[in-house]
Amino acid sequence: MKIVLASNNAGKLAELQALFGPLGCTLIAQSDLGVPESPEPYKTFVENALAKARNAAQHTGLPALADDAGLCVDHFGGLPGVDTAYYATQFGYPKGDANNVIALLEQMRGVENRRAALVSTLVAVRAPYDPEPLIAMGRAEGLLTQEPVGSNGFGFDPVVWIAEFGQTFAQLPVEVKNANSHRGRAAKIMVQLMRTQWLHVAAQ
Repeated sequence: MKIVLASNNAGKLAELQALFGPLGCTLIAQSDLGVPESPEPYKTFVENALAKARNAAQHTGLPALADDAGLCVDHFGGLPGVDTAYYATQFGYPKGDANNVIALLEQMRGVENRRAALVSTLVAVRAPYDPEPLIAMGRAEGLLTQEPVGSNGFGFDPVVWIAEFGQTFAQLPVEVKNANSHRGRAAKIMVQLMRTQWLHVAAQ
């Protein structure tokens, strides 16, 4: 089964393709199919993910999968949340993962409460107006480091220290990180939902 991924993020595509491998699905980046990016006007992950999935399905005629993810920092009352990708731009930096990390560490300088969570919400639709979208949420809690550590992963992976492993996500082997990240946890749930609600129905 081909599924269009409502993202142009190469790291996200590679991570999700590995996670969805057991289903025999092929994820295709929306940019490869000429799909324009969807507006993301909402303040919750699930609403933005649904908008992106519907947009990708509308332009391709394929089932679509969208991920809306972000960093929720206790000290900031859960922000930056859905605005994570643009976090650096609030402080005069160009948009980008490396600048997001720089801006975050600057804003967290001297802050004792370093609790934060990476959050991922996956939404899948069979068609643009699918009345029964599949929704899966994953959360990985950790502590923000004082500086980036590790070279694997992307986004805020180098500054999120996970107590369970005693390392940041960017220090973990890719397969361990994928299985335990916020996106990995959401993907496990989504794979099961697709297996029981999409593939089972299709096999009848």
